Amino acid sequence: MTVVIVGAGPAGSTAAWHLAQAGIETVVLEKTHFPREKVCGDGLTPRAVREIQRIGLPHEVDAGWRRMKGLRLIAAGRTVEVPWPELTDFPDYGLVRTRLGFDEALARHAEAVGATVLTGHNVLGAERDDAGRVTGVRAAVLDADGRRAGQERVFDADVVLAADGNSARTALSVGLERREDRPLGVAVRTYYTSPRHDDDWMEGWLQLPDAAGRPLPGYGWIFGVGDGTSNVGLGILNSSKQFGKIDYRQVLREWTAAMPAEWGYRPENQVGPIRGAALPMGFNRTPHAVPGMLLLGDAGGMVSPFNGEGVSYAMESARFAAECVVAALAAPDAHRRDAALAAYPDVVRGQWGSHFQLGGLFARLIGHPQVMNAALRTGMSAPPLLRLVVRMLANLTDHPGGVEDRAIHLLERLTPPASNQPAGHGPARRRPAPLPRKARVEA
Repeated sequence: MTVVIVGAGPAGSTAAWHLAQAGIETVVLEKTHFPREKVCGDGLTPRAVREIQRIGLPHEVDAGWRRMKGLRLIAAGRTVEVPWPELTDFPDYGLVRTRLGFDEALARHAEAVGATVLTGHNVLGAERDDAGRVTGVRAAVLDADGRRAGQERVFDADVVLAADGNSARTALSVGLERREDRPLGVAVRTYYTSPRHDDDWMEGWLQLPDAAGRPLPGYGWIFGVGDGTSNVGLGILNSSKQFGKIDYRQVLREWTAAMPAEWGYRPENQVGPIRGAALPMGFNRTPHAVPGMLLLGDAGGMVSPFNGEGVSYAMESARFAAECVVAALAAPDAHRRDAALAAYPDVVRGQWGSHFQLGGLFARLIGHPQVMNAALRTGMSAPPLLRLVVRMLANLTDHPGGVEDRAIHLLERLTPPASNQPAGHGPARRRPAPLPRKARVEA
């Protein structure tokens, strides 16, 4: 079996590692050349760290990684530090690593176990047979400057994994459009040289004041990178009335202008431009499987509506997809191979469908400033409640766990999971049984 993966981000490279580790011929096609930037907060929660541990990716401090104790939340005139919880199922620390280094480290890690990573290959779309089954992809070869070199190549595959991020060009080429009934966010960020670069808390500003103290839409973050700079950015959801109507870069400038000058978040200390990107949330592109192809990570809208986290879900979706491919490889005939691949959407929905459904409701509620402000006043004055909320937003629970875990599990069990079938295609189903253990890819 040959698998072609479109995109060498966290989803694509993680899938490549799992598949190559299982002895499957795997080719990853990446449009850019490493090192390359991606718009991201560069913060990795314990959920993402768990996937990093699963694949054995080294993440030592002397290699540019920074360990984070937890979240420092600022709102309603208060500052509350919430350490990452001590759980059985997750590590008790987060990480900060720029995508400039993280993505390349993941790609090289996949190469080390046998995956082929081809940079400078811009996938133009999927190739299909007369029955409509995806049989590979067509790519334009790019030079070192990102320009077309005049050559196009077709890569045949038994399975294509579309992991090309929020552009989702491969999915679009087979008619999978973005769903308008699901949340969408926008994030912008830049870097500043700052004495706060070695802060070991991920700082979240849940109310953004401009330079005159007026409230701005969205939430902001400050993550110390440890190399003399801080990643400073903000996000806004489409549930806000101001979504799409404001200059997000100007919102970032006004917010940082209101901060203490000694922090250094001023234009003269800015490193690189302000960059922005969409955050495709809550399964906002479906279905997640068509014959011959699966959607991973951002390409399938697998960003949490609760907190804008995408890396952990991208890496987990890669693991689930690899498990399904391994199960397909073990199947005795073509019909059962297709059935093994078609199980992927059920696995994804069973893992996060209810969580994302709750996140969509959360996104709609906080789009109303009155609701948001009332919730913040309550939460910031009750740290135990805030810790519970943080655990729910970050999707960090043990099984079966303690009282907090059981409360979150009950809430999710009572919530019908978001569908990742075509829009309007039947009712959402409950959590499916996991894949047989023998079919799982072991880290």
